[in-house]
Amino acid sequence: MISRGWVAAAMAALGAEAVGIMQTLLDQTLEYTKMRKQFGRPLSANQVIRHRLADMAMQCDEARSMALRAALMADAEPVARSRAASGAKAKIGKCARFVAEQSVQLHGAMGVTEELDIGSYFKRLLAFETLFGGSAHHYRRHAALGGRGVEA
Repeated sequence: MISRGWVAAAMAALGAEAVGIMQTLLDQTLEYTKMRKQFGRPLSANQVIRHRLADMAMQCDEARSMALRAALMADAEPVARSRAASGAKAKIGKCARFVAEQSVQLHGAMGVTEELDIGSYFKRLLAFETLFGGSAHHYRRHAALGGRGVEA
């Protein structure tokens, strides 16, 4: 049940990569919504769009915090290291899916074309979510390793 140190380190490194991709998606989506006009106004002028962008930013910050914690716990004793890695993997996976889906949706059909990197980043984040087990697996693992109850 307790992972070897290299597995926890790999999950921490992949988590950091996912956070970087999430931030890129947020930045590109923010720029796109400022540039894209609909009904004579930029998309970002709509309150609903601003709320979605704020939610994306919040998810990025939460994921960044968990990635940092996993990295800082990489040299901890095995149970603490594994618990931190599983907690980060679960939370970052959930946040990554949200940010990726919002980014694709806010870009409209352009979000899935070969012309933009959005679709490639979306696929990479979906792959991240399944590597070393999905979020549900790591929520259960985190709890089994003595973590407090976490949301699924």
